Amino acid sequence: MSAISFKARDAAPGLTTRLISGRLSQQTYRVVDGLLALFILAMLALMSVMIEREVIPYHLLFLGLTLVYGFRVWPMVPTLIVTFLVTTSTGWILVAHQLQDGSSRAEWAEIPLMPMLFLAMVWHARRRKAAQDQLELMSEERLAVFEREREFFREASHAMRTPVTIALGHLELLEPIVDTPESTEDYGIVVRQMDRLSALSTRLLALAKLDSGRALRYHDLDLGEFLDDIARNWRESADRDWQFDRPVGAAVVAADRSWLELALDALIENAVHFTSPGDRIRLSCERSGPWYLISVADAGPGIRPKDLPHVFERFWHRRPPSKAPGSGLGLAMAQATVQAHGGQIVAERAPEGGALFQVMLPARDSDSTDG
Repeated sequence: MSAISFKARDAAPGLTTRLISGRLSQQTYRVVDGLLALFILAMLALMSVMIEREVIPYHLLFLGLTLVYGFRVWPMVPTLIVTFLVTTSTGWILVAHQLQDGSSRAEWAEIPLMPMLFLAMVWHARRRKAAQDQLELMSEERLAVFEREREFFREASHAMRTPVTIALGHLELLEPIVDTPESTEDYGIVVRQMDRLSALSTRLLALAKLDSGRALRYHDLDLGEFLDDIARNWRESADRDWQFDRPVGAAVVAADRSWLELALDALIENAVHFTSPGDRIRLSCERSGPWYLISVADAGPGIRPKDLPHVFERFWHRRPPSKAPGSGLGLAMAQATVQAHGGQIVAERAPEGGALFQVMLPARDSDSTDG
């Protein structure tokens, strides 16, 4: 999940939404109950005076009672007490009037029928409320699991960072005394594994920050200069056939440079892992409608079609040829970062035959009519 998903929590539900969901304050509930009691008394008074037309307020009474119960589910005992009192009082008025004027007694059938219809509504409303309560419980449980996972990411990354840093420092002190081929090989293995742990802790912490909805610090970022710096850094650290296609003209986006650099480094690192010395890796940027499209393509083995839906899942990874697998967090972290910028990221097959990752970042509003 990205930071964008947390923005919806800031909006308080309106009265209509809370009324439909049945989640009102206790004070509002008391007002609703009071108004309903006044409505019932008014309908009973009308039934008493509207001889031969008492069925009109009679039906309105049960209609109002049913409608209110659809939003305001009372406990079962008060519901049965109210149903009994309303049934006996309205039934007594109907029977008394029809005995008094000698009219047809066919309407007496409604005395048990209307309460039965109301109780059927009670049954459905209580089933709906039980299902809603169960759904909310499941939602709270899932949220609790997510919160625990995010807290674990944060604590685990901090817990790993300190011992890894200390271990790497001591390894640097040991490097001068490594003087045999066997010890040199062992030393290299240890350093590589410690570097992997360091990268893992960094990405765990990054995901925890993004999941928590931490705001990014947006500044105008020139993508040409930004990508120049990234390409220069990687040319010096990996022996590949690097190709960099600069964007045409000015390419400026509102972005957090450090976070965006972290995301692109993860994509380029993925390309390095799946290529060999001399293989091509292409970094390019171009304008595409309202987006700036940053592409990272490589000449590696590519991504199998059945794996494409999983490449951005956390802890899912492909095994590089003849190399140890990564942490499974780099691409997930890159996706979360891009989405936090209001962009999108997709994985496809590159013209070079390997993997192609395309990052789409929204252009500034002032540039939306350019190009």
